[in-house]
Amino acid sequence: MMPREAEYIRLGQIELRFILDGAQTGQSMDMFEMTVQPGAKVPGAHYHVEVDEAAYGLGGVLTYTVEGETIELGVGDRLFVPRRAVHHFINLGTEPARILTVLTPAKIGPKYFREIAEVVNAGGPPDPALLKEVMRRHGLVAAQ
Repeated sequence: MMPREAEYIRLGQIELRFILDGAQTGQSMDMFEMTVQPGAKVPGAHYHVEVDEAAYGLGGVLTYTVEGETIELGVGDRLFVPRRAVHHFINLGTEPARILTVLTPAKIGPKYFREIAEVVNAGGPPDPALLKEVMRRHGLVAAQ
């Protein structure tokens, strides 16, 4: 299958570039490059009901917390977050962090991130109830 042109989605100071999505992989996986600016507002702690996540550091350092353990993901570092493991990330550094992320199966893809972007980019503080509703529809659960 010929890959489509990459889709870019901006969520505040986080940018995603989808490399592969479920439509291209028979719903097996989603793959995207994520760039997180220093000090960016990031998603709160959450877990995925049915999706495993793998991350690989491409640039800068992104600090993950997975089930209470802090892991710094730098260039060449890798991380696996199994489904239902509570996790979040933050860029505590001074340069953008770039991460390659793979989600399997493809249940949290571009559609989810486009819906979240609508809420986050609407102006003013995002509505927490609306964010949680979008998350719920796509199999994510806020940990707080």
